[in-house]
Amino acid sequence: MNPIQLQQQTRRHFFHDCGVGVGKIALASLLAEGLVPSSAAAGESASPFAPRATHFPATAKRVIFLFMAGAPSQLDLFDYKPKLAELEGKPIPPSVIQGQRYAFIQPDAAVLGPRFSFSKHGKCGAEIADVMPHLAQVVDELAIVRSVHTDLFNHSPAQLFVNTGSGVPGRPGMGAWLSYGLGSEANDLPSFVVLKSGGSLSGGAAMWSSGFLPSVHQGVPFRSQGDPILHVANPAGYDARAQRESLDLIRSLNANQYSAIGDPEIETRINAYEMAYRMQSRAPELMEFSQEGQETLDLYGAQPGEPSAVFANNCLLARRLAERGVRFVQIYHAGWDHHSNVEGGVRSQCAKTDQACAALIVDLKRRGMLDDTLVVWGGEFGRTPMVEASAALGRSMGRDHHPQAFTMWFAGGGIKPGIAYGRTDELGFHAQENPVHVHDVQATILRCLGLDHSRLTFRSQGLNFRLTGVEEHEPVHALLS
Repeated sequence: MNPIQLQQQTRRHFFHDCGVGVGKIALASLLAEGLVPSSAAAGESASPFAPRATHFPATAKRVIFLFMAGAPSQLDLFDYKPKLAELEGKPIPPSVIQGQRYAFIQPDAAVLGPRFSFSKHGKCGAEIADVMPHLAQVVDELAIVRSVHTDLFNHSPAQLFVNTGSGVPGRPGMGAWLSYGLGSEANDLPSFVVLKSGGSLSGGAAMWSSGFLPSVHQGVPFRSQGDPILHVANPAGYDARAQRESLDLIRSLNANQYSAIGDPEIETRINAYEMAYRMQSRAPELMEFSQEGQETLDLYGAQPGEPSAVFANNCLLARRLAERGVRFVQIYHAGWDHHSNVEGGVRSQCAKTDQACAALIVDLKRRGMLDDTLVVWGGEFGRTPMVEASAALGRSMGRDHHPQAFTMWFAGGGIKPGIAYGRTDELGFHAQENPVHVHDVQATILRCLGLDHSRLTFRSQGLNFRLTGVEEHEPVHALLS
C-alpha cells in the first residue's frame, strides 16, 4: 500500500483490512487488565520498597557498615606480631615477598614493628592495641577476622571492590543490592543512607550508586548537621497545601507517562517525589539529638553541630536511622591512609572513632537492637609489615598498601560474639589460616539478612550480575551463630 492509499484509509478500513476487529482488541484489553495489578492499570505501580521474602530465615534486619576509608593498619590495631619488633630495620625475607608489587615501596623494604602496645581483653582474650581502649571494653561482642584479603591494591578500585563487588565504577553498592532484594521497613526514609566524615573518598559516589539497578535504590547522602538533606524545607511562602497540590499534579502526569511507555525511571521519579515529601516531616525530628539525653551524647562523644565530632554524630544518627527502619546505613570515615608517620596517624584516627564505634555496640545492645542489627567495621585493604620512607615525598615511618591480609570485625545480627577467626603468618604478611576474600565478606553480610548471594541477581546487558561476582565464594559459616 502506497503513502497516498494510507492517507485515505479510515479507521473502519484499517480494522477490516488487518483482520482484527474492535471486539478482539477490547477482549485483549480486558484479559491484559486481569494480569496487571489494579494499581498498575491506573498508573500506580507497586512500591519498589515493599518488603520481600528472604531465601533463608534472617538473623539481621539491617546493617550499619563503618567503612574506614584509606585502610587502617591492622598490624598496629588488631594483628599483633612480636616477630616484626624483633626484625625491625631488617629487610623482609625474599621467600615471603615473592615478587609482590606495591604502590610506593620496594618489596625488600625494611621491617617496621608494631607502633603500640597490645593487651588481652574480655573473656575471649582478644589482643587489641592500647590505642583503642573503648573498643577493648566491648571485645566480647565482636568477631574479629584477621585473614581478609582483596584483589586490588590502589585505593579507588579497592574501595569500589569492597562496596560494590567490582573495581570499576558502574555497579550497584551493597546497600542498593539490599534495598532491591529486601525492600524497606521505613516508608518515610530512604532504604539506603550514606553518612560521611574525615575528608574525601577515593571511590567517590560510585560506591553508593544504584548502578544498573533501578535508581530508586541508590544511597542517599545525609549531612551530619543542619538539614540532613539540602532543600528538604519549603521556601518561604510555599505552604503544605500548595506543595501537596503540586505533587499530586506532577504525580498524575508522571503516572500517565508511565502507563504509556513503562519506563522504570519514571516510577523512580514518582517514588522520589513522594519520599521527599514524607521526609520533610521526618528529617527534622531525626536530627533532634536533644531527645537522646546527655548520657547518650556523652556515651558517643556526640556534639551536635561540632565539626570535630562528625563521626560520633554520624554513629548516633546511624542508630536513630536503624531504629526507624532504614535497611543499610553506610558510614564512610576517611583519613586512614598513613604512608608517613603511621603511629601519629593511627593515634589521631582512633581518637576520633574509637569511642563512637564502641558506643554504637553498647547502645544497640541496651536497646535490644544488636541481635538484629549487623555492624561491620573495616577498610579496603591493610598496610605492609615493611616501612615506607621517601625523602623526595617527605615520608618516613609509614606503611604502604597491603591487599594480602587485613582485619575486619563484625558484631550483632547473627554473628558469633567474642571470637577471632583466621590467622596471618608471623610477619602478618599472608593469610595463613582460614583466608576470607572480600566477596566472602559480602556473601556473609547477605546471608545474615537471609539472602543467598548466588541467587540475588539482576539481568543487565544480557548477563545476570550479582554483588559477589562470578567466582565461587561462600559465606563464612564459622562466623554465624
